Amino acid sequence: MFTNLILNTDSYKASHFLQYPAGTQVVSSYIESRGGQFPQTLFFGLQAFIKEYLLKPVTTADIDEAEALFAAHGVPFFRQGWEQIVQQYGGFLPIEIQALPEGMVAPTGNALVQIRNTDPQAFWLTSYLETALLRAVWYPTTVATLSWQVKQSIRQSLENTCDNPVAELPFKLHDFGARGVSSHESAALGGMAHLVNFMGGDTVVALLAARKYYGADMAGFSIPAAEHSTITAWGRAGEADAYANMLQQFGQAGKLLAVVSDSYDIYHAVSEIWGRQLRAQVENSGATVVIRPDSGVPEDIVPEVLERLYAAFGGHVNSKGYKVLSDCVRVIQGDGVDVDSIGVILQRIQQAGFSTENVAFGMGGGLLQKVNRDTLRFAMKASAMQINGAWRDVYKQPVTDSGKHSKRGRLAVIRDAGVLKTIREDALSWESNLLRPVFRNGELLVDDGFDVIRTRSNQE
Repeated sequence: MFTNLILNTDSYKASHFLQYPAGTQVVSSYIESRGGQFPQTLFFGLQAFIKEYLLKPVTTADIDEAEALFAAHGVPFFRQGWEQIVQQYGGFLPIEIQALPEGMVAPTGNALVQIRNTDPQAFWLTSYLETALLRAVWYPTTVATLSWQVKQSIRQSLENTCDNPVAELPFKLHDFGARGVSSHESAALGGMAHLVNFMGGDTVVALLAARKYYGADMAGFSIPAAEHSTITAWGRAGEADAYANMLQQFGQAGKLLAVVSDSYDIYHAVSEIWGRQLRAQVENSGATVVIRPDSGVPEDIVPEVLERLYAAFGGHVNSKGYKVLSDCVRVIQGDGVDVDSIGVILQRIQQAGFSTENVAFGMGGGLLQKVNRDTLRFAMKASAMQINGAWRDVYKQPVTDSGKHSKRGRLAVIRDAGVLKTIREDALSWESNLLRPVFRNGELLVDDGFDVIRTRSNQE
């Protein structure tokens, strides 16, 4: 919609070229999560930003548009600086970006990205890009982190209650969030970030983004599913016919179909319609019908639905002592689901004696929209500058909030006894710096595939 990179900033940034000390040549800044809701971050999304915004040159037309807008807006504009970028670099930005490998899980408080200008005359450019670059990192990283944290909770519950937890895990959290986010781009980035951890989602644009930016042929999968309108269209008296139609249309052997079953009375639907009237059709279809409750208190509803399905369709007790439904039925809970409620639901399922393999979750706004920059306290700060040939540390140290103290110097990230740690670059000895160059002067230096990022995230 808005493609002019010069205008992908905050207004006050336009005047900063006049605010640095005389002789400033290089400004080096970094991005980190300073803490927040989770102790780790799963870093993701920078490559998408680079491909979408930094591999396209700034043009004279962009400069003209920005100059006119900022003049009317009431702030200075550094036309000379942008013209130099067009004339000397063909419109590509003279910057270098270093970053941790995407998909890496890092403790909060570590540098994830480091950026500096490569042309001394473009010293003002580093911080000018803060708005766009920070936004490009904090949102997909926060969603990927939230999804990863849920994955750990589900993984632990599966390991406690399931005979084959590895096979069950990839489809246990489904992305229902496309309609609940603020923009199409947010759906793309957030949905794609979720797919680093799981393989189920209904956010179509996330599939396109993963293909465009990370070379994924097909990053996620879904199944035929009913909504209230397709069930209630048959009328209350025709509820059983609506369910039977789902079986007729999609109930092939080996397939899955999801049917929302609480448009009227979830307990009647489970025990009487599914469990009695349609039981033989379900069992003979060879398919798996995934029953979806969509209202009420999830930690109460899900165990009750499991009990009623077990009573109707039977099942078995696995080697860990937990009940597993017949293969023809499962449950998905998609209402009232967030990172906190999933833990409560899992606990109640286990207390009721059921294996976690019986249940999947769908998360909408709680996955893609119920986050902000402060969820993981993201910030981009200058940490070093070269002025008249000499490097100096740059930092903030507010006496009122030690949590906002920033790092000093050019930075490196190393593994110290297996744990990621941020140190000064000039303190490196034999260690490898995990902050690797990924972009320099218009060139993408690293192009990771989606499968590589998924594999990396599973190593933590």
